[in-house]
Amino acid sequence: MEYLIIALKLIVGLSILNVWLVRSKKSTAWRGGDAKNIEEEFKAYGLPVWFMWTIGTLKVVLAILLIASIFYPQVEAVAAYGIAFLMLGAVSMHIKIGDPIKKSLPAFTFLVLSLAIALL
Repeated sequence: MEYLIIALKLIVGLSILNVWLVRSKKSTAWRGGDAKNIEEEFKAYGLPVWFMWTIGTLKVVLAILLIASIFYPQVEAVAAYGIAFLMLGAVSMHIKIGDPIKKSLPAFTFLVLSLAIALL
């Protein structure tokens, strides 16, 4: 079970870092509305740019903490529950603007995986 949790932490943490640090200016099939990048996505949700920077910073920090929790288990709960909370917000934003369920799938998946990490 320990190796499964480590794998989940790496999958969730590295995926979030990829979205926010590598692919933030790229178009994907998962972006809300018709957004081509993260900034447009937050505008589609009706959220200001400063909020994008706040959420992005929180996600990057929590993703790093989740990966670090492989070696420092005391930060696991904060990282996993924090990511779950932010992913719940992401799913709710997709619902708010009427996105098809497909666009919510990554956020929902990371919500479930984060809760699994926290609870197992």
